[in-house]
Amino acid sequence: MEIAFYLSGLVAVLATLGVITHLNPVHAVLYLIVSLLAVAMVFFALGAPFAGALEIIIYAGAIMVLFVFVVMMLNLGERVVARERAWLRPRTWLGPALLAALLLVVLVAGVWRGEFGAVIAGEPLTAKAVGTTLFGPWLVGVELAALLLLAALVTASHVGRLPARPGERRP
Repeated sequence: MEIAFYLSGLVAVLATLGVITHLNPVHAVLYLIVSLLAVAMVFFALGAPFAGALEIIIYAGAIMVLFVFVVMMLNLGERVVARERAWLRPRTWLGPALLAALLLVVLVAGVWRGEFGAVIAGEPLTAKAVGTTLFGPWLVGVELAALLLLAALVTASHVGRLPARPGERRP
């Protein structure tokens, strides 16, 4: 169990460094997805499968789809086709794929040994407990986060639709 925790933590740190150091936004988003999956694996290793599932569904799923749409909206122009061809090269996907494969090996090994069912301390986190906490004392924070995400989406949409610079053509 400790090996799964430490390997997942290492993958999360390496993937987060990939997010910070890559200049290409698509590469950074790929590394961010791997980082969020690694954090979910840390939750699984700590005996909190519901928190890990929420991490995957909410962050690695829904919010990352939003980020991908924003990146797609901001990459307007004729050079996009050439960039997309460059993204399809194996070296582009090698880093995130290797880190994700390491997470898959840790997950399969942990499930095979039956280690992900144990709870470290306290009682397991349930959906009712999460809902009661989020929509009870943290309701204002949840609503503010939702408004912040909405404002970011509207801003990205507005910036993506700015008029073209002189000499630049947009579809």
